[in-house]
Amino acid sequence: MKEKIYLIPGLMTDKRLWSRLLPFLKEEYELINVPIPHSEDFDEIIDILFNFFTEEKINLLGFSLGGYIASYFAITYPNRVNRLFTVASTPGNSTEAEIQRRKQKFVLIEKDGFEGLPYDKAKSLLEEKNQNDVELIKIIQDMFFDLGKETFISQLTSTFKRRDLFEDLINLDIKVWSFYSERDRLLNQESLKKFQNINHNINIISRKGTSHNIPLEEPELLSIHIRNWMKD
Repeated sequence: MKEKIYLIPGLMTDKRLWSRLLPFLKEEYELINVPIPHSEDFDEIIDILFNFFTEEKINLLGFSLGGYIASYFAITYPNRVNRLFTVASTPGNSTEAEIQRRKQKFVLIEKDGFEGLPYDKAKSLLEEKNQNDVELIKIIQDMFFDLGKETFISQLTSTFKRRDLFEDLINLDIKVWSFYSERDRLLNQESLKKFQNINHNINIISRKGTSHNIPLEEPELLSIHIRNWMKD
């Protein structure tokens, strides 16, 4: 029987986020997508997940917002987690500037309606070397559009209520790995700097580049790190 890895996607992403990663790992592991529960409250979200997971202990990987949720779950229910891997994610809280920018998105939706993610915006989210990958751009657009307005509002609102998980995370007595791009402009760089200034046991791996959507843009490289994480 294959060992399971539960995968939590990020803001406005779903199981399609893993579509390019799956071929590299499906022979060795059972990869299970875990949709983010429809709630604006992280305590409620992780309690829903507590009942979703059937095993006594799980291998948990989260991308972006899903990485924060996975971290929140692990520090709240450490007895349920065997190992934790976060991708393009930080454990920090949202800054006031970030919250205000996100609230402005709600104003625009009320004014103009929910129009999904324009092609050029989706393209701009990709690393330069991937900006001619039409299929990839369409995946990002389709996920955003299909999840829709209510999911967008719910997930974005939840980010207003992020608390800093840093201290709890570095004190976890489980294997914790984190993988990110050094010039990912969607990451809280101040939160990342905290890891450089304190002793911790988290295995932090960075790659050169701007990619946030690492599971779609660098699936082979991510699969190598996942495989090593599972063997750690």
